[in-house]
Amino acid sequence: MNALKATDLCKTYIVNKRQNNVLRNVNLTIEEGEMVGIMGPSGSGKTTLLYTVSGMDNATAGNIRFFGEEITGLSANQISDIRLKKMGFVFQQMYMLKNLSIYDNIVLPAYQSAAGKTQRKEINERAKVLMAKLGISEVADNDISEVSGGQLQRACIARSMINNPKIIFADEPTGALNKMNSEEVMRELNKLNEEGTTIMMVTHDVKVASRCERVFYIEDGNIRDEMQLGKYAQENAREREKELNSWLMRLGW
Repeated sequence: MNALKATDLCKTYIVNKRQNNVLRNVNLTIEEGEMVGIMGPSGSGKTTLLYTVSGMDNATAGNIRFFGEEITGLSANQISDIRLKKMGFVFQQMYMLKNLSIYDNIVLPAYQSAAGKTQRKEINERAKVLMAKLGISEVADNDISEVSGGQLQRACIARSMINNPKIIFADEPTGALNKMNSEEVMRELNKLNEEGTTIMMVTHDVKVASRCERVFYIEDGNIRDEMQLGKYAQENAREREKELNSWLMRLGW
């Protein structure tokens, strides 16, 4: 089943009375259970594409189907409800509330959902399971300033999974991390994907993108090419990275 299907997607901004076509008739399909990377030069439209297909930004033209449901014409409240209950988000900047502990930040989106009002016990248990799986149980009561960058980003992943989303949208999830923390975070995202979660990830890092099943290259607001890498396996990680790097070089990366 298609997890996400964008057809003739356009996004235009008007800046100083001038039209800026950031996305130009983009066609993109992501299958359920896939892990897909989006790469391209700065200003090519990578993040705009992620924001538009996830409903965080409105498309100027075209349509988006999310697990078969047309979402381009939905109201702000309707799309917000879908984002809360069926989508998870991980960003480069780890947005968390400073006055809450790591644990409280993780459970907050589930408490905000309709089920959260009557099922807090189940939500609390799920949070504990997620934190254990991601190796951050020991920092549950810490403030967000009392953990490492890798721990904080893993907490963001736990928060993104708290409502059992159908898809995770990740925008440069390792961009603010050192090599070791980046490796930790990607290992966890690969595990989630192996368990069936669909992932769409924007990245400029070849090592990170090489862990994806497919990589799309976007340039000047349109998808120029795509590369099929297959499911990630640690034993051929270096070969995947070399293959992806060669492909990117041919495209003028």
